[in-house]
Amino acid sequence: MHALKPTLLATALAVALVGCTSTTQDNTATTAIGPQQFALLDTVSPELAQALAKPASGWDRHPQTMADWEAMEQSFYQAGVKLTQEVVERYHLTVSEETVAGVPCFRIVPPNQPEDKKDKVLLYFHGGGYVFNHGRAGLKEGALVSAIGGYTVLAVDYRMAPQHPFPAAIDDAFAVYQELLKTVPATKIGIFGTSTGGGMSLILPLMCQDRGVEQPAAVFAGTPWSDVDKIGDTYFSNEGDDQILVSYQGWLTDATRVYANGHDLKDPYLSPIYGDYSNFPPLLLVSGTRDLFLSNTVRVQEKMLKAERPVELIVYEGQSHAQYYMYPDAPETTQHNLNVKNFFERYLK
Repeated sequence: MHALKPTLLATALAVALVGCTSTTQDNTATTAIGPQQFALLDTVSPELAQALAKPASGWDRHPQTMADWEAMEQSFYQAGVKLTQEVVERYHLTVSEETVAGVPCFRIVPPNQPEDKKDKVLLYFHGGGYVFNHGRAGLKEGALVSAIGGYTVLAVDYRMAPQHPFPAAIDDAFAVYQELLKTVPATKIGIFGTSTGGGMSLILPLMCQDRGVEQPAAVFAGTPWSDVDKIGDTYFSNEGDDQILVSYQGWLTDATRVYANGHDLKDPYLSPIYGDYSNFPPLLLVSGTRDLFLSNTVRVQEKMLKAERPVELIVYEGQSHAQYYMYPDAPETTQHNLNVKNFFERYLK
């Protein structure tokens, strides 16, 4: 078993494996955020503390042309593929390619899978702001959930902007889910993802409710991109403290512009915080105390509580956006994936 390097993970994943934000619809003034140096924490493990002290990088790039987007995506793809392969080799996972409902997907299967997990599937949507992490570059989180949780994970390689703006990504996700229902009962399907993937994991059950399709048994939405506009306390209070997203202003705003493509940012299929949660499946929400998307996460919890739906919220100490899966050598990463495993085991039958 080889150790994964926190520095490489922090550099590549800070940009490539997270969800994104959007341009505000008002005229809110913004302040330039410079490179941050974060203090060491004594309230997290030594492995995580060293990673959390790294300066933020890569958040303030602004691609302007299609060529800019393609070059940026390719650089993140190369880094993401390497990180995914390290996890696959570390846990001896089997990864195969298949097409489901015309959409490319990856099936991830752990070795020595428990018998009680063989008839269940977790449908996974990667992060990346609807613009990054195509193919194997987006599999790292799904691979960790499969390895530690023992589940088969079906990862959807959905279409992305700028080439394929809204609603291409969620249409692909919904098509794969509908096809999966033909062979796997909804009671044995969970869905999950982080950031953009967390947002999509909220949108899909809303689509099911709207269209009369049976919903999955349970949902894990990690620090979901539930409001793509700059609405919510921690978009402001955690600006500059989030080591990954850093600020609402940056390439994140450009990603929203090219994916939303002029659509209303309060459309529930873009910003699921505005959806109807009256019949939502059991939901696990995860964020961190420094996460720019903490309010995005908490606001969804409030919707679930008001709808009297089962919801659990975990907020990790000291962590910025999506850091709970970025450092496989940190005990916090193992504990997080055990939390996800235990959650799905309570609801998938």
